[in-house]
Amino acid sequence: MADTAAKGRVLQAGPLRPSLTEILRERYDALVLPDEERERDAFLRAHGGEVIVVVTSGKARVDAALLKALPELGAVVNFGVGYDAIDVDTAAELGIGVSNTPDVLTDCVADAAVGLLIDAMRRLSAADRYVRAGRWSAEGDYPLAHRVHGSRVGILGLGRIGRAIAKRLSAFDCHISYHNRHQVDGSPYRYVSSPADLAREVDVLVVAAAGGADTRNLVDTTVLDALGPDGFLVNIARGSVVDQQALIEALRSGRLAGAGLDVYTDEPDVPEALRALDNVVLLPHVGSATEYTRAAMQDLTLRNLDLFLSEGELVTPVIAGAPRG
Repeated sequence: MADTAAKGRVLQAGPLRPSLTEILRERYDALVLPDEERERDAFLRAHGGEVIVVVTSGKARVDAALLKALPELGAVVNFGVGYDAIDVDTAAELGIGVSNTPDVLTDCVADAAVGLLIDAMRRLSAADRYVRAGRWSAEGDYPLAHRVHGSRVGILGLGRIGRAIAKRLSAFDCHISYHNRHQVDGSPYRYVSSPADLAREVDVLVVAAAGGADTRNLVDTTVLDALGPDGFLVNIARGSVVDQQALIEALRSGRLAGAGLDVYTDEPDVPEALRALDNVVLLPHVGSATEYTRAAMQDLTLRNLDLFLSEGELVTPVIAGAPRG
């Protein structure tokens, strides 16, 4: 059991896995940040000076106002690989460390991306609906779909997850190319200099880029039009990376053949216009949602928390933070 009494308090910000919430309560006597603004303001006035570490996930904003309301804060421990909900620039300015949970979710997210790609291109979910609605016997055979084997796949963001997706698709004899902020040394895949150029050359574009201000609406109308009426989009990254309204318009007008989405602009709200389309596969942000992966993410979250409380350091830092005396 971590001794937090002499070091300050742990604060949970936003919803977490129930088992993690229970551990934070029982093992660390964690405070919980209220959701309602007035209650939150009163809570921060009463307890803000006690908090030295925040545990959160991508479901809650850890913005500049919250960071500045916690004067003794030394670290933000994030349950998840994506940390775009955390104001990392302000954290860096204040000397606050930030950690995430890389690697442990790579394989399951990559598996989900490939599943979405296959489903979108072969229209498996749509074909399932066709059978369930009794349309096979009434209307005849289901329309032909697109093949996955040997297709040209572009990966937008060749990080850990992007590379794992490419490795899996290589088994389908797919022709892999990618765009990244920087060309990846030693990569066996072909580098393309812009998202639009990449989209123009492939049958399916898989988005695996990090979220945040730098990638907001990176996949816009220009990229979607370059992908074209026979192209498919798969987004396993963050909803903010794709211009969602432009995507809806492209799917609705036939300027894009289909899409597979696990993430959205304003989760958990998915627009009716998107839900009404039959050429898109919609998942409720479950890329890493396996028992194995979530347990591994929880373990790494707690290892980051324990190391910070005992040594003032983080196991998997995004930002190392200032040394604590």
